[in-house]
Amino acid sequence: QDNAITDKDVNTEADTQNVETAPEGEEKEAETLDPLSVLQAENAALKAHLEKVESAAKSDLQKMVRAIAEADNQRKRAEADVERERKYGIEKFAKALLPVVDSLELAITHGKPEDENCKVMLEGVQNTLALFLKEMKNFGVEVIDPQGQAFDPNVHQAISMIPSEAVASNHVLQVMQKGYLLNGRVVRAATVIVSAGPGPKKEESKEEPVES
Repeated sequence: QDNAITDKDVNTEADTQNVETAPEGEEKEAETLDPLSVLQAENAALKAHLEKVESAAKSDLQKMVRAIAEADNQRKRAEADVERERKYGIEKFAKALLPVVDSLELAITHGKPEDENCKVMLEGVQNTLALFLKEMKNFGVEVIDPQGQAFDPNVHQAISMIPSEAVASNHVLQVMQKGYLLNGRVVRAATVIVSAGPGPKKEESKEEPVES
Protein backbone atom coordinates (compact mmCIF):
# COMPACT_ATOMS: atom_id res chain seq x y z
CA GLN A 1 0.00 0.00 0.00
CA ASP A 2 2.81 2.42 0.82
CA ASN A 3 4.39 1.56 -2.52
CA ALA A 4 1.15 2.25 -4.37
CA ILE A 5 0.71 5.56 -2.69
CA THR A 6 4.28 6.46 -3.49
CA ASP A 7 3.81 5.68 -7.23
CA LYS A 8 0.65 7.76 -7.34
CA ASP A 9 2.45 10.62 -5.70
CA VAL A 10 5.26 10.32 -8.25
CA ASN A 11 2.82 10.45 -11.20
CA THR A 12 1.06 13.43 -9.68
CA GLU A 13 4.33 15.29 -9.29
CA ALA A 14 5.30 14.51 -12.90
CA ASP A 15 1.99 15.82 -14.21
CA THR A 16 2.43 18.95 -12.16
CA GLN A 17 5.85 19.52 -13.65
CA ASN A 18 4.51 19.01 -17.16
CA VAL A 19 1.73 21.50 -16.54
CA GLU A 20 4.18 23.99 -15.14
CA THR A 21 6.70 23.57 -17.92
CA ALA A 22 4.12 23.98 -20.76
CA PRO A 23 3.56 27.73 -20.32
CA GLU A 24 7.31 28.25 -20.28
CA GLY A 25 7.60 26.71 -23.83
CA GLU A 26 4.80 28.89 -25.15
CA GLU A 27 6.45 31.96 -23.72
CA LYS A 28 9.72 31.05 -25.46
CA GLU A 29 7.88 30.58 -28.77
CA ALA A 30 6.11 33.93 -28.33
CA GLU A 31 9.41 35.60 -27.58
CA THR A 32 10.85 34.35 -30.91
CA LEU A 33 8.08 36.31 -32.87
CA ASP A 34 9.67 39.77 -32.92
CA PRO A 35 7.00 42.48 -33.34
CA LEU A 36 9.32 44.43 -35.67
CA SER A 37 9.71 41.42 -37.96
CA VAL A 38 5.96 40.98 -38.04
CA LEU A 39 5.46 44.62 -39.00
CA GLN A 40 8.15 44.40 -41.68
CA ALA A 41 6.54 41.31 -43.17
CA GLU A 42 3.14 42.94 -43.20
CA ASN A 43 4.63 46.10 -44.70
CA ALA A 44 6.32 44.11 -47.46
CA ALA A 45 3.08 42.30 -48.24
CA LEU A 46 1.15 45.56 -48.38
CA LYS A 47 3.84 47.15 -50.56
CA ALA A 48 3.72 44.25 -53.03
CA HIS A 49 -0.07 44.45 -53.15
CA LEU A 50 0.06 48.22 -53.66
CA GLU A 51 2.55 47.87 -56.54
CA LYS A 52 0.30 45.28 -58.14
CA VAL A 53 -2.74 47.57 -57.82
CA GLU A 54 -0.78 50.58 -59.16
CA SER A 55 0.44 48.55 -62.14
CA ALA A 56 -3.11 47.43 -62.94
CA ALA A 57 -4.41 51.00 -62.56
CA LYS A 58 -1.65 52.34 -64.84
CA SER A 59 -2.45 49.73 -67.47
CA ASP A 60 -6.16 50.54 -67.30
CA LEU A 61 -5.40 54.27 -67.56
CA GLN A 62 -3.28 53.74 -70.68
CA LYS A 63 -6.05 51.66 -72.24
CA MET A 64 -8.59 54.36 -71.43
CA VAL A 65 -6.37 57.11 -72.90
CA ARG A 66 -5.86 55.10 -76.10
CA ALA A 67 -9.59 54.43 -76.36
CA ILE A 68 -10.39 58.14 -75.90
CA ALA A 69 -7.78 59.12 -78.50
CA GLU A 70 -9.10 56.57 -80.99
CA ALA A 71 -12.67 57.75 -80.45
CA ASP A 72 -11.57 61.36 -80.96
CA ASN A 73 -9.74 60.44 -84.18
CA GLN A 74 -12.80 58.62 -85.47
CA ARG A 75 -14.96 61.64 -84.66
CA LYS A 76 -12.57 63.96 -86.50
CA ARG A 77 -12.45 61.64 -89.51
CA ALA A 78 -16.22 61.48 -89.60
CA GLU A 79 -16.50 65.27 -89.40
CA ALA A 80 -13.91 65.65 -92.19
CA ASP A 81 -15.82 63.19 -94.36
CA VAL A 82 -19.07 65.05 -93.78
CA GLU A 83 -17.44 68.42 -94.54
CA ARG A 84 -15.76 67.06 -97.67
CA GLU A 85 -19.04 65.56 -98.85
CA ARG A 86 -20.82 68.85 -98.18
CA LYS A 87 -18.27 70.83 -100.18
CA TYR A 88 -17.51 68.49 -103.04
CA GLY A 89 -20.46 66.13 -103.20
CA ILE A 90 -21.77 67.83 -106.34
CA GLU A 91 -18.41 67.91 -108.13
CA LYS A 92 -19.39 65.33 -110.77
CA PHE A 93 -22.75 67.02 -111.27
CA ALA A 94 -21.14 70.47 -111.64
CA LYS A 95 -18.57 69.09 -114.07
CA ALA A 96 -21.35 67.55 -116.15
CA LEU A 97 -23.07 70.96 -116.44
CA LEU A 98 -20.01 72.81 -117.76
CA PRO A 99 -20.60 71.80 -121.42
CA VAL A 100 -24.05 73.39 -121.12
CA VAL A 101 -22.45 76.66 -120.01
CA ASP A 102 -19.93 76.41 -122.84
CA SER A 103 -22.72 75.94 -125.37
CA LEU A 104 -24.64 78.98 -124.08
CA GLU A 105 -21.50 81.13 -124.18
CA LEU A 106 -20.73 79.89 -127.70
CA ALA A 107 -24.24 80.80 -128.83
CA ILE A 108 -23.78 84.31 -127.42
CA THR A 109 -20.35 84.67 -129.04
CA HIS A 110 -21.61 83.73 -132.49
CA GLY A 111 -24.91 85.55 -132.15
CA LYS A 112 -25.66 88.62 -134.20
CA PRO A 113 -27.16 91.33 -131.98
CA GLU A 114 -27.59 93.63 -134.97
CA ASP A 115 -30.00 91.15 -136.53
CA GLU A 116 -33.51 91.95 -135.26
CA ASN A 117 -34.60 88.34 -135.80
CA CYS A 118 -31.84 87.04 -133.50
CA LYS A 119 -31.79 89.91 -131.00
CA VAL A 120 -34.65 88.67 -128.80
CA MET A 121 -33.38 85.09 -128.82
CA LEU A 122 -29.86 86.27 -127.99
CA GLU A 123 -31.12 88.28 -125.02
CA GLY A 124 -32.94 85.19 -123.80
CA VAL A 125 -29.76 83.11 -124.02
CA GLN A 126 -27.83 85.79 -122.13
CA ASN A 127 -30.43 85.87 -119.37
CA THR A 128 -30.43 82.09 -119.18
CA LEU A 129 -26.64 81.99 -118.88
CA ALA A 130 -26.61 84.70 -116.19
CA LEU A 131 -29.24 82.86 -114.14
CA PHE A 132 -27.43 79.57 -114.63
CA LEU A 133 -24.09 80.96 -113.40
CA LYS A 134 -25.80 82.66 -110.45
CA GLU A 135 -27.33 79.39 -109.27
CA MET A 136 -24.04 77.56 -109.74
CA LYS A 137 -22.28 80.22 -107.65
CA ASN A 138 -24.79 79.63 -104.84
CA PHE A 139 -23.46 76.06 -104.73
CA GLY A 140 -19.81 77.15 -104.65
CA VAL A 141 -19.02 77.06 -108.37
CA GLU A 142 -16.88 80.00 -109.55
CA VAL A 143 -15.64 80.97 -113.01
CA ILE A 144 -11.93 81.18 -113.88
CA ASP A 145 -11.53 83.85 -116.57
CA PRO A 146 -7.84 84.85 -116.41
CA GLN A 147 -7.62 87.18 -119.41
CA GLY A 148 -4.51 89.35 -118.93
CA GLN A 149 -3.60 87.72 -115.61
CA ALA A 150 -0.29 86.09 -114.71
CA PHE A 151 -0.13 82.45 -115.74
CA ASP A 152 -0.86 80.09 -112.82
CA PRO A 153 -0.22 76.40 -113.55
CA ASN A 154 -2.49 75.45 -110.66
CA VAL A 155 -5.61 76.77 -112.39
CA HIS A 156 -4.49 77.40 -115.98
CA GLN A 157 -3.60 74.98 -118.75
CA ALA A 158 -1.41 76.51 -121.44
CA ILE A 159 -1.67 75.13 -124.96
CA SER A 160 0.88 77.47 -126.55
CA MET A 161 3.05 80.56 -126.10
CA ILE A 162 3.24 83.26 -128.72
CA PRO A 163 5.02 86.64 -128.80
CA SER A 164 2.92 89.68 -128.00
CA GLU A 165 3.62 93.37 -127.75
CA ALA A 166 0.35 94.08 -125.92
CA VAL A 167 0.55 91.49 -123.10
CA ALA A 168 3.48 91.03 -120.73
CA SER A 169 5.51 87.88 -120.82
CA ASN A 170 4.11 84.88 -118.96
CA HIS A 171 0.65 86.44 -118.84
CA VAL A 172 -2.53 85.07 -120.38
CA LEU A 173 -2.87 86.38 -123.90
CA GLN A 174 -6.12 84.63 -124.79
CA VAL A 175 -8.63 82.41 -122.97
CA MET A 176 -9.66 79.52 -125.17
CA GLN A 177 -11.96 77.93 -122.58
CA LYS A 178 -12.91 79.22 -119.14
CA GLY A 179 -12.18 77.19 -116.06
CA TYR A 180 -14.24 76.54 -112.94
CA LEU A 181 -13.67 76.07 -109.20
CA LEU A 182 -15.86 74.26 -106.69
CA ASN A 183 -15.28 75.70 -103.20
CA GLY A 184 -11.66 76.39 -104.10
CA ARG A 185 -11.00 73.06 -105.82
CA VAL A 186 -10.31 73.06 -109.55
CA VAL A 187 -13.10 71.33 -111.45
CA ARG A 188 -11.70 72.35 -114.82
CA ALA A 189 -8.59 74.39 -115.50
CA ALA A 190 -8.84 77.32 -117.88
CA THR A 191 -7.33 76.60 -121.29
CA VAL A 192 -5.18 79.57 -122.29
CA ILE A 193 -2.57 80.89 -124.68
CA VAL A 194 0.33 82.53 -122.85
CA SER A 195 2.25 85.56 -124.01
CA ALA A 196 5.95 85.09 -124.62
CA GLY A 197 6.51 88.85 -124.49
CA PRO A 198 7.77 91.05 -127.32
CA GLY A 199 9.40 89.11 -130.12
CA PRO A 200 12.87 89.75 -131.41
CA LYS A 201 13.18 93.07 -133.16
CA LYS A 202 13.73 92.90 -136.87
CA GLU A 203 16.87 94.56 -138.06
CA GLU A 204 16.27 97.13 -140.76
CA SER A 205 18.16 96.27 -143.90
CA LYS A 206 20.31 99.09 -145.17
CA GLU A 207 20.35 99.44 -148.96
CA GLU A 208 23.70 100.18 -150.43
CA PRO A 209 23.77 103.00 -153.00
CA VAL A 210 23.98 101.78 -156.54
CA GLU A 211 26.91 103.14 -158.43
CA SER A 212 26.01 104.57 -161.79
